[in-house]
Amino acid sequence: MPIPTIPEQFNAVTAFVDHQLAEGRGERVALRWGEESITYAELAANVNRAGQVLRRLGVRLEERVLLVLLDSPAFVYCFWGAIKIGAVPVPVNTFMRPDEYAYLLNDSRAGVVVVSPELWPAVQPAAAHSRWLRHRLIAGAAQAGALSLPELMQREEPVLEPEPTHRDDVALWLYSSGSTGTPKGVMHLHRDLLYCADTYARDILAITADDVTLAAPRLFFAYGLGGGMTFALRAGATAVLVSERPTPEGMFAAIHRYRPTLFFGVPTLYAAMLQVHDAAQKYDLSSLRLCVSAGEPLPAELFHRWRERFGVEILDGIGTTEALHIFLSNRAGQVRPGSSGTPVPGYEVRVVDEHGQEVPQGEIGDLLVKGGSITIGYWHKLEATRRALYGEWLRTGDKYYQDQEGVFWYCGRSDDMLKVSGQWVSPAEVEGLLFQHPAVLEAAVVGWEDENRLIKPKAFVVLRAGYTPSPALAEELQQFVKARTLPHKYPRWIEFVAELPKTATGKIQRYKLRAPAGREQ
Repeated sequence: MPIPTIPEQFNAVTAFVDHQLAEGRGERVALRWGEESITYAELAANVNRAGQVLRRLGVRLEERVLLVLLDSPAFVYCFWGAIKIGAVPVPVNTFMRPDEYAYLLNDSRAGVVVVSPELWPAVQPAAAHSRWLRHRLIAGAAQAGALSLPELMQREEPVLEPEPTHRDDVALWLYSSGSTGTPKGVMHLHRDLLYCADTYARDILAITADDVTLAAPRLFFAYGLGGGMTFALRAGATAVLVSERPTPEGMFAAIHRYRPTLFFGVPTLYAAMLQVHDAAQKYDLSSLRLCVSAGEPLPAELFHRWRERFGVEILDGIGTTEALHIFLSNRAGQVRPGSSGTPVPGYEVRVVDEHGQEVPQGEIGDLLVKGGSITIGYWHKLEATRRALYGEWLRTGDKYYQDQEGVFWYCGRSDDMLKVSGQWVSPAEVEGLLFQHPAVLEAAVVGWEDENRLIKPKAFVVLRAGYTPSPALAEELQQFVKARTLPHKYPRWIEFVAELPKTATGKIQRYKLRAPAGREQ
């Protein structure tokens, strides 16, 4: 299929929302959320109203709008409403602490924050100390210090001309953790959204207006944004939104209820869903034509078990926040279990050595990718941008090799970052939390395979004098970390050791602690 040609004057909303009305799809269902079914005509009207609200509040061209929203119609309205007026929506993690929201508000310099009512208690104290914030909107009834988004939208007309933005204007930010654990604002252009939809979704998934999508990853993730919303809207299909935190039973129930044709998950979730022993009898999955996996490598065993049990393939692939979506993928009917597949049309991939030279097939090297959706860089992080971008190429930070058939195989991270449940975990961050416990003298966190061969954090701990290793202390340390960060980051195992392996200069040699291939605990 041809690579998408994008006009110089281009506002992404026209290709994802307004386009469907021009094609006569106004009465087709765009979104399903609980008992609600929202047509493309209703979607367009509410996007326009949300854009009018933001403009009336003084949101200017290129100004950031922080979205702390559960997966819901309000997210969709505000995301596209901001883009339509030339502003920049910044969807962020809905599981953060007040101090983390404070950082994001100040780093992004957002003038407006839009919050789900359930999340307001965590955002309110952060908003009170933001230097740049002018307005707070609640996607529900007004609360002290926050205006009601639905009430404001009701006052606006459902008509809004798109700002005549350039295809190379910034359209959105997504935050990604860095090697220090400090979130980085990844900037993406209007063209990037269309590029992903008209390459991966069109050419790999063969998505059409007859499809129904359901994504377990939330919309604030790049993977979830595409699978859970933008791909469906580009095709004139239906996107199912689920606000509740995804659980194995909850996802099965959603598949049974909404009858999606495309399901997007991560390996950790697929493994957990396979533990629901009566799922095949209790839930009807016959609507699914394809499942998709990304966020972390999908072990071959999980692919085989899922296909044998439910009769549908999982297409594994790799994408990054910096690339906006998947650029290496398996194909339907041609899956190489355990691999990341081959390049998505529109992307080029290289495996190189430390000098940037391509390595022979079969040799492990660093993965580089080039394509039309690669980020222009990180906000206020010039050095990180220079490290990540190599001319037109993005350094993914992953180790790969390419076999003789041109298939790419994941071999681990180039640095010490871990991908857990589809989300980055910085070992340094977890180690820093462990160090706060009075019993801990030193700690090193590495990736370790669980029984499903999925990577989880494991901590090697050296105790201070006066403390004795015990299962109770290990449990205490786990709970200590869990109480201070997001749930997926806590170490699943604690191993007490007398000392940690180090270089002559005192740096911890984490590679000596990592489990050999195939080793499980």
